[in-house]
Amino acid sequence: MDFKDQIKQLGERVLRLKEQIQTEEATKNAFIMPFIQTLGYDVFNPIEVVPEYTADIGIKKGEKVDYAILKDGQPIILIECKWWGENLDVHNSQLFRYFHTTKSKFGLLTNGIQFRFYTDMVDQNKMDEKPFLEFDITNLKEQSVFELKKFHKSYFDLNSIVNSASELKYSNEIKSILARELNEPTSNFVKFFVSQVYVGKATEKVMSQFTEIVKRSLNQFISDSISDRLKSALEKENVQETEQIKLAESQAKEDESKIVTTDQEIEAFMIIKSILRKNVDIKRIGYRDGQVYFSILLDDNNRKPICRLYLNGSKKYFVTLDENKKEIKKEIFSLDDIYLYSDELIQIMSNYEK
Repeated sequence: MDFKDQIKQLGERVLRLKEQIQTEEATKNAFIMPFIQTLGYDVFNPIEVVPEYTADIGIKKGEKVDYAILKDGQPIILIECKWWGENLDVHNSQLFRYFHTTKSKFGLLTNGIQFRFYTDMVDQNKMDEKPFLEFDITNLKEQSVFELKKFHKSYFDLNSIVNSASELKYSNEIKSILARELNEPTSNFVKFFVSQVYVGKATEKVMSQFTEIVKRSLNQFISDSISDRLKSALEKENVQETEQIKLAESQAKEDESKIVTTDQEIEAFMIIKSILRKNVDIKRIGYRDGQVYFSILLDDNNRKPICRLYLNGSKKYFVTLDENKKEIKKEIFSLDDIYLYSDELIQIMSNYEK
């Protein structure tokens, strides 16, 4: 199972179990330790993961952070944990205090559902106020999985993560601004559009009118863009489906060309018709030849198999199907042996007629 599947499976587990988790310690055991393991670290190996890691703060000794992930004996990620039901907004100061007392470059504040990764882009050795990566493990986006994978033990590269952290931080802030502006456009935001499309003075009345116009226009633009993408995706899917159908039909024709109905199979078919001629109109009995077996059917219907014959191997078999469509094989040594199963064939036909 690859990393993406593992982390999404963990998200499903968290969603399923969270209502039974009532304490911080239970959150650590059920959610956070499995998360650390998913990143490739052995939570039971103190060389890799240290619980209750000491991070002394000035004159305060014995201060401990919940977990520290180590590399070459030094902490690379400090993890502060809370119960899954707690709001993380009021807890980042605790991780902030620990951060500058160690050599760790990354801090993680989590309640097992929300995960916030911090570093020190503004001031060295001083944790930033805002996380550069934040996600909900029960609702993971593809981009978050991609960025999280960089913290996996197998791929961890300090410089690579630091380089992408800056872009991530500003990208997230820009997206937050856009979300706010789409919901409630500010005057500066509206002014930009007014200056581009309106000839005249931007009076209070004009600004008021354009606030609603900008809001509706942007939301309509996003809606149209989504519709266009969905339409494009559906068209692409239809093309792929058509190609798959053509490929399947081509393969079926190729397989069909390899099938040769032998004289022996025709003779067996005639024997079965002769057995059943008193019980059913023999025009209703037909056959379909395949690469593996020769099938005798009622009304040319695959759901009404009378029997199957395996006649092209070193051993020959007369086969009927039980109620679960499982094959019951009987070895035959000549086609005349089919007559031994006349009563069985008649009973099968009788069942269909009922």
